[in-house]
Amino acid sequence: MAYKITDACVSCGSCAEQCPVEAISEGDGKYVIDADACVSCGSCAEQCPADAIEEG
Repeated sequence: MAYKITDACVSCGSCAEQCPVEAISEGDGKYVIDADACVSCGSCAEQCPADAIEEG
């Protein structure tokens, strides 16, 4: 199941740097994960300082 970024995102970009498949991009006010590209590895969630990433 793909991960998703909640409204707790502080737009720091650390999640995008960790994504091995480049499924994360900057959206309007927060980063977003392309669910079709996400491989559910969890690297982004482990890196997020705001705990804003969860399995969706």
